[in-house]
Amino acid sequence: MHATARIRAISVGEETALPVLAGAGPFDLRRHRPQGNQARVCILGVMSAPLGGDRLRLEAAVEPGAHLHITTAAATIALRGPTPGHATYDVHLSVAEQASLHWLPEPLISAARSNLRQSCTIDVAAGARLVLREEQVLGRDGEPPGRLTTRLTVRHDGRPVLDQQNTYGPDAPGWDGPAVLAGHRAAGQLLVVDPAFDDKSPDVRLFGDDPAHGQAVLTPLAGPAVLVTALAPDTLRLRRLLDAAYPTCGGRFW
Repeated sequence: MHATARIRAISVGEETALPVLAGAGPFDLRRHRPQGNQARVCILGVMSAPLGGDRLRLEAAVEPGAHLHITTAAATIALRGPTPGHATYDVHLSVAEQASLHWLPEPLISAARSNLRQSCTIDVAAGARLVLREEQVLGRDGEPPGRLTTRLTVRHDGRPVLDQQNTYGPDAPGWDGPAVLAGHRAAGQLLVVDPAFDDKSPDVRLFGDDPAHGQAVLTPLAGPAVLVTALAPDTLRLRRLLDAAYPTCGGRFW
């Protein structure tokens, strides 16, 4: 299956409108009630995807002065497909001047024998704000993970802020060792790009007292951005770590 879904948010007076809300393939895009001047979209998965061989793409553009919140209704599960080839799921996001985007999907689950290559590319203009949360779960309960490659590329005002790639699962060297997951099965990150960090960024901070129950670390990045990286044995503890770190990044409500 090949499918591309598109979202476009624009500022209209004191509100944000959605002139483009085009679902495709497994993506069913639903408007939710706005919160203040922030438009809200929920992505529903209406069929099993991504499967081996699928080529999926999601594009979202937030125009100057607009504010958009995107989430998903449930976790995304990468499954083995009818063909031996890998699946791809590419997300392209852009946030213009004086605009904001909250990209907060539910976790991605890499099921046994799946093979997914996921990428997220984001362009953030000067004066824009981005809140991004990503969570990956390696295997469903009692099963090993499939092969999962994720890449996150973020540019601010045309300059690189973050370019990070991880590979987990069969044939990925060292993915479960002490230098990577250390036996944990849930990994996630929270990235906040905010003009307020031009004046002062949060200091480096560790969240979580017991490594066996998961820990997260907050790190300032070059440019007005901070990154929280978390590992935990399960999704519940992973989300708790990211929730605990979010206020330190200047957030109040997801």
